[in-house]
Amino acid sequence: MPTFENPAVDATEAEQALRGLVHATRRIDAPSQIYGVLGSLSQAVASLSQALHQIGSFHDEHGARTDATIIDPRQTGAAYRASWDLHRAAEMLTSVGKSIDSAHTSEATIIYQPRHLAAPSHGHATNEFSL
Repeated sequence: MPTFENPAVDATEAEQALRGLVHATRRIDAPSQIYGVLGSLSQAVASLSQALHQIGSFHDEHGARTDATIIDPRQTGAAYRASWDLHRAAEMLTSVGKSIDSAHTSEATIIYQPRHLAAPSHGHATNEFSL
């Protein structure tokens, strides 16, 4: 359950949920669920992008903060590098989100036939993918 207050705990929970999704999507028994999964992933990617921007902004503001926790001023450069990388990753995720949104829109047009009505397979190659 998300805490909405502890980023470390919530990040660990998100990691575990995504690991579960990886396992759950190894085999898709109900393809009609794909549309909802893509919608959820689109929202998750948007949230991850926002979180990375927010963490990057923390580092952006470091120099102006009176409660700064970096003691050695030489570490400020590292904070700015971290900020740059986090903002860049967030923008990449925005692009990824647009691709997921496009797939989500296309998925909405697909009508799946129930398995019990599908033609029997005759040993042909399947359309399954594996990592």
